[in-house]
Amino acid sequence: YATMATDAGMIGITGTNARPSIAPTFGVENMMGTNPMTFGIPTDEEFPFVLDCATSVTQRGKIEVYGRAGKELPPGWVIGLDGKTRTDTQQVLKDLTTGEAALTPLGGIGEETGGYKGFGYSMVVEILSAALQDGAFMKELNGFDAEHKPIPYPLGHFFMAIDPQRFMGLEIFKRIAGTICREIRASKKAPGADRIFTAGEKEFDAWQYRKEHGCPVPPSLRKMMVELRDTFKLDYSFDFEKK
Repeated sequence: YATMATDAGMIGITGTNARPSIAPTFGVENMMGTNPMTFGIPTDEEFPFVLDCATSVTQRGKIEVYGRAGKELPPGWVIGLDGKTRTDTQQVLKDLTTGEAALTPLGGIGEETGGYKGFGYSMVVEILSAALQDGAFMKELNGFDAEHKPIPYPLGHFFMAIDPQRFMGLEIFKRIAGTICREIRASKKAPGADRIFTAGEKEFDAWQYRKEHGCPVPPSLRKMMVELRDTFKLDYSFDFEKK
């Protein structure tokens, strides 16, 4: 949705709340969702500046990727009810469902690494997504109705568009935004680093490449696809099986 604004020459700011999975700083209970926010900014380059990120250190989908690969989680991603970090991926996936564990806010556990910042951003998204529309929030987003029957999560969203033309003019804005991006990329690299990326640049590069060459499918995901096909007895062969 943020790029709908950039396509129209505007700045797009969006956010959505989500089912509870993040513990607040100094807490262990899953109270808020990953609550992503997005900023889309038009530039004079081939692609806009687009920052799209959760307000948690990670999200369940990435933990599932680690699980399929048989990898342990890095410390600081997940906190247990005992207040300690959790790294056992398979157990974490179970405990996130039951509430025995929670994701940590962006910045990690406690204040020392800035976890209160991610916690604050998550609350901003929760408030704007729910309060502006008198919508459901936090524990109300449990996926059940009053009779405890499954229902779609009644998530809330917010969208904002800012028109640079109303300020200094679109072309001046895009030139300055693009110049900022280029100067950041041209700054001194860390030892061993070949390139500095601005938000949205990696995604643009990947999209250009995959339009021509397709999307890679890791072995763990291929296995799941084959199992699902066989479970539902579908008469279909995947391209990766033909090689």
